[in-house]
Amino acid sequence: MTYASKTKVPIERTRNEIESTLAKYGADRFAYFTEPSKAMVVFEIAERRVRFDLPFPEGTSERVMQERRARWRALFLCIKAKLEAVASKIETFEEAFLAHVVLPDGQTVYQHTAPKLDAIAKGGNMQPLLPSPKSEKAKP
Repeated sequence: MTYASKTKVPIERTRNEIESTLAKYGADRFAYFTEPSKAMVVFEIAERRVRFDLPFPEGTSERVMQERRARWRALFLCIKAKLEAVASKIETFEEAFLAHVVLPDGQTVYQHTAPKLDAIAKGGNMQPLLPSPKSEKAKP
């Protein structure tokens, strides 16, 4: 079961909650776009344009509409948690939202870096999380 899978909150109310939460944390611009297979939420805060792409299943059945409501609620939770983490000094704005920052060409930082991250991960050039026991100097 996913978060908010049984929510009855209308999508319009969730969008309004997202917008009012963004305003509370200093966003001065807000927009959203919808099409059959996704929605986008765009806002500007801390001199950065941020975009969240929200994919959802196509169709008009009650099951599909329920999934859309749940995904909107999950997006609201995600954005609110990131904003609170920044306000609480757990992380900087850039740390919290970097993947979603929009670059001048309209792509997000994530869209620019994802192919490179895949290549790095597959290349095996990552440093180990912990040094191996063999790499530690023998203690006297």
